Amino acid sequence: MSQTLSNSTSSSPVSELSGPEASGLPVVPEWRRALNKFLGHRGLFIGSVILGVIVLAAIFAPWLAPHDPYVQNISQRMIPPIWHEKGTWEHILGTDKLGRDYLSRLLYGARISLTIGLTAALISGVIGTTLGVLAGYFGGRTDAVISYIITTRLALPVLLVALAMAALVGGSLEMVIILLGLLLWDRFAVVARSTTQQLRDAEFIASAKVLGASTSYILIRELLPNILSALIVVITLEMAHAILLEATLSFLGLGVQPPLPSWGLMVSEGKAYMFFQPWVIAIPGITLMILVLAINLVGDGLRDMNAPEGRN
Repeated sequence: MSQTLSNSTSSSPVSELSGPEASGLPVVPEWRRALNKFLGHRGLFIGSVILGVIVLAAIFAPWLAPHDPYVQNISQRMIPPIWHEKGTWEHILGTDKLGRDYLSRLLYGARISLTIGLTAALISGVIGTTLGVLAGYFGGRTDAVISYIITTRLALPVLLVALAMAALVGGSLEMVIILLGLLLWDRFAVVARSTTQQLRDAEFIASAKVLGASTSYILIRELLPNILSALIVVITLEMAHAILLEATLSFLGLGVQPPLPSWGLMVSEGKAYMFFQPWVIAIPGITLMILVLAINLVGDGLRDMNAPEGRN
């Protein structure tokens, strides 16, 4: 009897252990798990690398650009890229119809595209998140009114409205940012509303109410951090959407105005030479495609990493 009792008491501490401690395996830190998950997701890793390279190229454009992107030299107009027979190392990607270096304009154009995409996404994110959180948390008439506003916005074609407004107020960098920011908030509102409705009856919200927390404190300090992961994914998608819309407006002459080196404007300026010098359209067009693809890969990867089922 005593031997049996001693055996049971000696084995009780071991039975209380579970997980990595019980098996003797080392505990993996949370940041290491996130890093392994990031490296294991091929799309997210590739998209992040490409996007990081473009962002660094945009930041260090004044040091990387071999020439001033605004200086014109008619005597050196339409020089082909280096892979053509008449290409020169002085202008690696050639020159445009005004003799401006294409590589320099491409590097500075990355600044414009990233600035417009990020700023427009942040403006629309503030508007849409505010409306969505209010609708999802309060419900009732507030939800009905905001849902009607969201439905009205969804009924409006973004491109046609953007074209009409740009034609009325004129095209400029600041106007394009404000215009796109006021048009791309609907997805933020829908996602914020649905996620808020799922969390408004959660235990941590009820605990904050019992403790006497104000409504603004609950919305900003308790609710918003818990829906932020879903909103980050929407930011990446809307950033890519804004970049494409800016390129479309600039291509039609209603967006960023010359001499700013917008990629859409570079395609528009080269369309008259597309059958004789197709690289004037191919270079900015391919670069724009790569940027949008990288942003979409990052957004898709973030969605997969934050998915409840933890898919890869």
